[in-house]
Amino acid sequence: MYYGIQCSLREMKTALIFGVSGQDGAYLSHFLLGKGYRVIGTSRNHIDNAFKNLKSIAILDNIELLSVNPLDYEDVKNTILNLKPDEIYFLCGQSSVSKSFEVPIETFNSIAISTLNLLEAVRHCSSESKVFNPSSSECFGGGDVAKDENSPFYPASPYGVAKASAHMVTENYRSAFDLYCCSGILFNHESPLRPEYFVTQKIISSALSISRGEQEFLSVGNIEIKRDWGWAPDYVTAMWLMLQHSNPDDFVIASGKAHSLKSFLRIAFAEVGLDWKEHVRIDPAYMRPKDILISVGNPSKINKVLGWEAQHSFEEMVREMMASAIATEDRTRKFNTS
Repeated sequence: MYYGIQCSLREMKTALIFGVSGQDGAYLSHFLLGKGYRVIGTSRNHIDNAFKNLKSIAILDNIELLSVNPLDYEDVKNTILNLKPDEIYFLCGQSSVSKSFEVPIETFNSIAISTLNLLEAVRHCSSESKVFNPSSSECFGGGDVAKDENSPFYPASPYGVAKASAHMVTENYRSAFDLYCCSGILFNHESPLRPEYFVTQKIISSALSISRGEQEFLSVGNIEIKRDWGWAPDYVTAMWLMLQHSNPDDFVIASGKAHSLKSFLRIAFAEVGLDWKEHVRIDPAYMRPKDILISVGNPSKINKVLGWEAQHSFEEMVREMMASAIATEDRTRKFNTS
């Protein structure tokens, strides 16, 4: 539950969150409201958006909502000019690596061009605003060595290419125009608010459905891949800490530990009393044209400089996701039978 801090608008810091309806936007909003911020959130069309995530954590009524198209420079510029927010978190854009192979142009525009629109708007209309850009581990590509802020970029997907472009243009605007803009290089982070087109949430919902006799088996792609998975509410704290730092800088946001998709399957199915091997099928249709076998981050810089580290283990993350799915399903069943 959100417990608001009573203060006037003049005393409040204003945070503008592009993409407020997504997983990170929702958890960040909750966090900032608890800090006493005035939170303004955008979506392309806030009238038609159900804001399911904001409702699920009971904060929808505490957020001011706007319709803004990040690909429309004039729209972004007018929004920044009118609000002049203290902090801007640019959390919008196409977020699926798999989908980026199907819609590469849409992916690049929604991430790279939108980021450029924002930075130009801030440069001309609100140069004192602090900007957080959500960079990605996908910029690095694969490799067994844990990636830090100095690791080279070798993206393996259109999504990774778009994120690398947004990262580099953010760095350029910081050095060329002296803006407070920085990139958090986010490794995989999950929660109950993930949509089901992400494999982690697909596993959670399918395991629950199979345990209740509603589904026969689950089809997935490469289960040997390893990712540095973390708990999304932990990661939004890191975003905020970055904008409180005296100087704008880039940080890897990660747990520092990699786990296989097979391990995710094992824990998720065990939570509902099943052996995943009896219910999971490998389907080549779910293999990506080019995939990263292992991705792990080195969070030593953010640990040392900002005092941040992941608070939830991989096992806790999977179990929390399953517990939430079970609770949600039970509430839905109770409501439908009442």
